[in-house]
Amino acid sequence: MIDLIVFLTLLALGYGAGTWAEKRHYRSIVAREQATLNLPAVTMKSAHIAENKIRSARMVRGSAVISVDYFKRILAGLRNIFGGKVKSYESLMDRARREALLRMKAMAGDATIIVNVRIETAAIGKQSKRKNISCLEAMAYGTALTVEE
Repeated sequence: MIDLIVFLTLLALGYGAGTWAEKRHYRSIVAREQATLNLPAVTMKSAHIAENKIRSARMVRGSAVISVDYFKRILAGLRNIFGGKVKSYESLMDRARREALLRMKAMAGDATIIVNVRIETAAIGKQSKRKNISCLEAMAYGTALTVEE
């Protein structure tokens, strides 16, 4: 009986810690997104800016590797049995993409706009027999333009 209580306590502690860490990361993302609203990142290849006004152009990138906790893996495994939307991986993908974009914007420095933004994702740490996703990498890249006023 003691073993079961210890197991359930550790299970609840792990679930609580994972939920707390994810919420804290989302709060951090929202705060940093608000701080970088003045730097647009668009997927257009050009921003219709006259070439003589562009002072500099350079490639910027940002990447993030985010792992999913065991509870979400269990939930995703159950969802695979019954089918449907896997919400536990949606938040993983969302956090990785947004974090990569924020890191790309941080690399842009004093740029006016980032054009031709692309986001690539890859599952890393895939176990060959179980085919579970343990980590996800998102990489965002684009061209940062600094424009004369």
